[in-house]
Amino acid sequence: ANPPRVARTLLGACSVRAYRGDTPDDSMKDITDILLPPWEERINEPLHTKRARLLYESRKRGMLENGIILSLFAKEYLNTMSEKQLSLYDKLINQPSNDWDIYYWATETKQTPPEFDSEVMTLLKDFTKNHNMEQRVGQPDLEYLFKNKH
Repeated sequence: ANPPRVARTLLGACSVRAYRGDTPDDSMKDITDILLPPWEERINEPLHTKRARLLYESRKRGMLENGIILSLFAKEYLNTMSEKQLSLYDKLINQPSNDWDIYYWATETKQTPPEFDSEVMTLLKDFTKNHNMEQRVGQPDLEYLFKNKH
C-alpha cells in the first residue's frame, strides 16, 4: 500500500494536509503526496515575530512565481497589516497544501474557496494585477526589508 494512503486511513477524520509536489497536474497526486502536520495558528505570537516569520515564509515558497508575488506583496503590505490581517495572511499562505492553489487564486485563474476569500486575498488579487506595470522579476533585497522594518 502507498504510505500516504495508509497514513490517511490511520488519521481518519483528522485534518490531513499533503504537499502535492511541484505540478498543478493532480494525476500524479498519489505519487507525490508528502504528509504535512495540520496548520495551526500561532496564538500569542508577538506581532514583530509574526511579521518576520511571514516575510520569510513569503520569500521561501515551493515555486518561484509565488516567491516573487508574495515577497513583493509582503514588502508592500506586511508592515501596515493589522493583527487580524496578519492572521488571515498567515492562514492564506500556510494552510493550503499546494502553492499552485495560491497562485491560481491570486491570478484569478480559479475561484478562491470561501475559507480563503478575505480582505487580504482581495488585496493580493489586486496587487497581482500589477496596475502600475512594475517590473516584477525577482524578490526584493533583504537589505531593504531589514532597514525598513518596524
